[in-house]
Amino acid sequence: MTAKATTVVFDIGNVLIEWDPNHLYQHLLPDAAERAHFLTEICSYDWNLEQDRGRSWDEAVELLVAEYPEKRDLITAYRDRWHDMVPGEIAGTVAILEELKAAQTPLYAITNFSSEKFTEAQTRFPFLKTSFRDIVVSADERLLKPDLRIYEVLLERNGLDAGTCVFIDDSPKNVDAARAAGMHAVHFQHPDKLREELKKLGLPV
Repeated sequence: MTAKATTVVFDIGNVLIEWDPNHLYQHLLPDAAERAHFLTEICSYDWNLEQDRGRSWDEAVELLVAEYPEKRDLITAYRDRWHDMVPGEIAGTVAILEELKAAQTPLYAITNFSSEKFTEAQTRFPFLKTSFRDIVVSADERLLKPDLRIYEVLLERNGLDAGTCVFIDDSPKNVDAARAAGMHAVHFQHPDKLREELKKLGLPV
């Protein structure tokens, strides 16, 4: 890959804003084993991912409550208290985003996110509305990272050359898929490390 990196494509969850159901459920289920079972077997990662694929939150909650009626309050909390799982922005990454924007670097995002919750997130975090030329939201496209097609949606919709794009994500699978799509890619672990990687690629941070 020889093209110069000129465009940056961000993931959002756990790159720009922190998300972890444990922030909420450590209060609702103080017992660690009980909490782990609930978040693994009931309100599981795969169950939540279907909302990122486009299923409505009302349908998702209804399905689980029908199966686990005794857990109704805990299940509905996942939808109704979603913001308690998101303690705030990741300040170091947002600072990098703002520096890139100030330098007029073209900025985009691809995120696995429920349409409903993404609208709420944009209201709470205004930079999600004002920083990007385009955001590909998985639920809107009915596609999830690391499916190559979701990267192609961004590239084709915006006339981008994959070789000039740098994709940033906290998931190694999503990073590998971006590389398969022809992008530069950085596995996000910490804002300071991200800054180093972007500098190596010649970006203005």
